[in-house]
Amino acid sequence: MASAQVVKVLSQSNVSSSSAPRAPQQLRTPSNRKTIYDRNLNRTRTAELSRASFAYLFSEMVSYAQKRVTGIQDLERRLNEQGYPLGLRLLPLLLYREPPRTSVRPNRILPLLQFVHGPLWRHLFGRTADAIEHSSSSNNEYMISDNEPLVNQYISVPKEMNQLNCAAYVAGIIEGVCDGCGLKAVVSAHNGGTEMWPGKTVFLISFDAGVVEREGLLEGKR
Repeated sequence: MASAQVVKVLSQSNVSSSSAPRAPQQLRTPSNRKTIYDRNLNRTRTAELSRASFAYLFSEMVSYAQKRVTGIQDLERRLNEQGYPLGLRLLPLLLYREPPRTSVRPNRILPLLQFVHGPLWRHLFGRTADAIEHSSSSNNEYMISDNEPLVNQYISVPKEMNQLNCAAYVAGIIEGVCDGCGLKAVVSAHNGGTEMWPGKTVFLISFDAGVVEREGLLEGKR
């Protein structure tokens, strides 16, 4: 009889506890009360992401961008738009990590191209880009070449889409950096494969006419 009463009491307590309203969940904070915003920005400057993780994440990004597109140009445009905000945010971070004497936001075309070719490429891919060129046919066009873009190494492109270049994502990053420096430009990725470098990609940077005009005025004052 006593055991039956115990069971009855326990069952009633379970019912009452389950029917009681739950307290709203609160955000968890670490025991040291520090969040990601308290971390030193220089602590992760040499951190690397495994290629397997990068390949998986980037393939998912391409799959997401591929939904509801009308063609190759539309897909490359969406990849470009995904990379653009990253370029805007990387610019102040990389300038912060530069030595004080060189942590100046580039405001001329050549220093900007050298910044993209050097610090930006090293941060993204662990090395500098392969070449910087000035177009011989247009005064406002410059080219940065990468013989083996990491973003294309784990992407299998169907034959009917052989003109697709997923490095349009990197082109969006470059465009964000250019706009963040106040040098408005349109950046696109083009296949430039050769016999030695079949996967070579050329990033065409077309600066706004006003940027080139301002550059000419600054050159004339020197």
